[in-house]
Amino acid sequence: HVQLVESGGGSVAAGESLTLSCAAYTSSSARHHMAWFRQAPGEEREGIAAIDSTGYTQYVDSVKDRFTISRDNAKKTLYLKMTSLKPEDTAMYYCAAANHPYILTPMDPSAYYYWGQGTQVTVS
Repeated sequence: HVQLVESGGGSVAAGESLTLSCAAYTSSSARHHMAWFRQAPGEEREGIAAIDSTGYTQYVDSVKDRFTISRDNAKKTLYLKMTSLKPEDTAMYYCAAANHPYILTPMDPSAYYYWGQGTQVTVS
């Protein structure tokens, strides 16, 4: 079992930066494929950044070159560094962990088994 707890959200002005953290509480040392998703009101949950067990990263075009996903396996923590934030980045941000170290569809919410409760990011 894996419990995920996000933190670091907040309200910022356009152009500013935020770094989200996701702490994974688990007794397992297994490395899961992990990702960050976001969901704006009235919209579907969107996968924006993913990282596999080797550290290989993938991004959707809308955040590429602005957001950076990383993981600290020793601390069992996932990060999302967000720069040059835009109003359209406003959403609830969720971290997710799959049951496997590598998955074929890293931006598909159905590929992930464990979810955090979310942290709100508002850009004005």
